[in-house]
Amino acid sequence: MAALIYTMCALTSLLCAVLLFRSYAIFRHRILLWSGLSFSILFINNALVVFDRIVFPTVNLTTWRLVCALVALMPLLYGLIWEED
Repeated sequence: MAALIYTMCALTSLLCAVLLFRSYAIFRHRILLWSGLSFSILFINNALVVFDRIVFPTVNLTTWRLVCALVALMPLLYGLIWEED
């Protein structure tokens, strides 16, 4: 059951990233770009959770997951702080 939940979380973040990039291509609002980048990296983070917990349970990927989550927040913070309307 955990594998299904982890996989669904990864697919949800991938779907969000795709929808945000698609909206950016149509409307050209920069916050959509930064949000799409964040969700793309969050997809990688969720994929690392699947690999850490399900595929390679003996390997500890916690540090890589935390670094990935931190990096995922940086584009969104940049977009929220420095981009103007």
